[in-house]
Amino acid sequence: MGETAELLGRFAPSVEAEVKPRLNGFLGGLLRAYLPLTWVFRTEHDAASLVVEATGHVVVSAGALASPDVTVEGPYAELSAVLERRGKQRPTAGQLKVTPHTAKGRTAFDYMRSRLGL
Repeated sequence: MGETAELLGRFAPSVEAEVKPRLNGFLGGLLRAYLPLTWVFRTEHDAASLVVEATGHVVVSAGALASPDVTVEGPYAELSAVLERRGKQRPTAGQLKVTPHTAKGRTAFDYMRSRLGL
């Protein structure tokens, strides 16, 4: 597994811990409408994908999956710093480029923007 996939693998349990409890109750049905959700992360070293499945389970794989909902591109060091600080500090301006490709990707990014510090 590549560097970016390993980084996302360390981040995935916190995503799963946040999503799974929210799938219960009245609002859970609304959240499920946005799943599955695929994010592709590209760095100067490699690419990796993070998929949030309809069950809330998060799967990380090396390489870029086809038809992502969101693509995040930028230096590995900046991506690593953003994921480690989880919204405590904004990334350096222009370092990470986020491109939502679908309506559900746009909604997910808008929701996660502050949590990730993007």
